[in-house]
Amino acid sequence: MPNTSDSAKPDSTKPTPQIQPAEGKLGILTIGMGAVTTTFIAGVLACKKGLAKPIGSLTQMATIRLGKRTDNNSPKINDFVPLAQLDQLVFGGWDIFSENCYEAAVTAGVLERTLLDSIKDEMSAIKPMSAVFDQEYVKRIDGPNKKAPASKMEHAEALIADIENFKKENGCSRVVMIWCGSTEVFHHPEAVHATIESFEEGLRNSAPQISPSQIYAYAAIRAGVPFANGAPQLTVDAPCLVEYARARNVPICGKDFKTGQTFMKTLVAPGLKSRMLGVSGWFSTNILGNRDGEVLDDPGSFKSKEESKLSALEQIFQPELYPDLYKNLYHKVRINYYPPRGDAKEGWDNIDIFGWLGYPMQIKIDFLCRDSILAAPLVLDLVLFLDLAQRAGMRGVQEWLSFYFKAPMTAPGLYAEHDIFIQLMKLKNTLRWMMGETLITHLGLEYYD
Repeated sequence: MPNTSDSAKPDSTKPTPQIQPAEGKLGILTIGMGAVTTTFIAGVLACKKGLAKPIGSLTQMATIRLGKRTDNNSPKINDFVPLAQLDQLVFGGWDIFSENCYEAAVTAGVLERTLLDSIKDEMSAIKPMSAVFDQEYVKRIDGPNKKAPASKMEHAEALIADIENFKKENGCSRVVMIWCGSTEVFHHPEAVHATIESFEEGLRNSAPQISPSQIYAYAAIRAGVPFANGAPQLTVDAPCLVEYARARNVPICGKDFKTGQTFMKTLVAPGLKSRMLGVSGWFSTNILGNRDGEVLDDPGSFKSKEESKLSALEQIFQPELYPDLYKNLYHKVRINYYPPRGDAKEGWDNIDIFGWLGYPMQIKIDFLCRDSILAAPLVLDLVLFLDLAQRAGMRGVQEWLSFYFKAPMTAPGLYAEHDIFIQLMKLKNTLRWMMGETLITHLGLEYYD
């Protein structure tokens, strides 16, 4: 008899992992200690003191259903899987600016000064290590806190030394790294990215095709540290680094945090498609004034962001399967640097749709959001889930974390799933599988037998 339940046993070909306990301190190393990082760190510290709630974080706020709907068994994710707790987290990182975390948070202007002052001592104690930086990859900003000129391999080895020193000084048993820095200019994988041998040779020769973010990713993987890429550039999804992560049993994921406008697209587009409503045009524009906006004012960095933001709609709508509805969709994305707006980004969308008999309609969305406020809980979830993945023996690309990214990494030749509801189902089913629970299929015929 076929299984008609809305739950199913985990795939028997993939045994449930043995998860090591989350013991000791977990070090969180961020590349970039600007608006996103300081908002993330300040939020965790404020939550630990009971001054705020971790709104927006699945690991801290969400529940997960186990078994049938009639079982009424929906524990919080944080109680279901063995995640590191907030009081186990220790923070550090790299930045081209030498401000400590408190000073950087004041400069970013995201959080109220009264909140920052309540955690001033803890924030002030977090100071950035000197960064690996190349202005050919980020053209609009520069800063004094950079590592001395050296080969790219020497820079990688310096980062590995930074990781080991941080672990020792802070008594960390484990470390996770996450890119929260500026968007680098767009580039494709080249011959130097084909194999780890060619990549390491390129590092030794300081090949110009190897970006600073790739040096960080290589250092993390070589040090056995999970790595997440929160920006749209190539970074860890070069073929050589994907294979290197698998070979060294390191989980990786990316790319580009799904926060504002693309978050709304992956909410709205699946709804339109579910009702077979056509879309003839989708125009998106953004204004923002933080450092990210300044960096994206450069055409090369904007190209990286544009490629990331354009990918979601095509995959969700599948115009090759639904040519009458989406084949001629005109999709345009614009980002405009507007300093007065600061971190309070505005994303505006005009969507031209058509319905029964081809009659046209419009949807207009004006999302007045706060970029770093939306990104901070994603950073928290990603570092906790990556640490969980490593303790579970998972390695290479973690597609189940696609929920958090505009341009999710996948296995070679596999299209990325952008529908946020499918992504969430994938994430929660992965957690159920990890804990040996039945997977939820939502079929549910047994309730009506």
